Amino acid sequence: MKDNQQELFPIVDEEGTVIGQATRGECHSGSHLLHPVVHLHVFNAQGDVYLQKRPEWKDIQPGKWDTAVGGHIDYGETPEEALQREVREELGITDFTPESIGKYIFESQRESELVYVNRTTYDHPIHPSAEELDGGRFWSMQEIREAIGQGILTPNFESEFQRFFLR
Repeated sequence: MKDNQQELFPIVDEEGTVIGQATRGECHSGSHLLHPVVHLHVFNAQGDVYLQKRPEWKDIQPGKWDTAVGGHIDYGETPEEALQREVREELGITDFTPESIGKYIFESQRESELVYVNRTTYDHPIHPSAEELDGGRFWSMQEIREAIGQGILTPNFESEFQRFFLR
């Protein structure tokens, strides 16, 4: 399996206003075309955090542990619609209440993303997509703290989690 390099993403300004469109391939080529994504951090009642394992075939950060749900907003889709779709596709969850935490710009050598950060508390079974993920599990806050900087977690997750949840 591979990511569809021709998939169309909206290009946005720093406020999230759509100003154009480009393909996944163009957005991930080092062009730094700012494109929006949604993230959902899933906590259980004990305060543990669910992380997904990225498959080896992903074009960005293969094989690393990452935010429970992360996905691109499709062209013509709102952040709220994208969040509902991605959570359903990646974890099989449809009955959750997201809380918006904020947004920020993430930049790497390959891309620039406007990240819409959300959280939820969820204590029901999670069924990670076998097609999109290499599984997932709940991590204690201590496990996450110990994994930061060890090359186990994606750099995006590490910086975002420290920014919003480990203050």
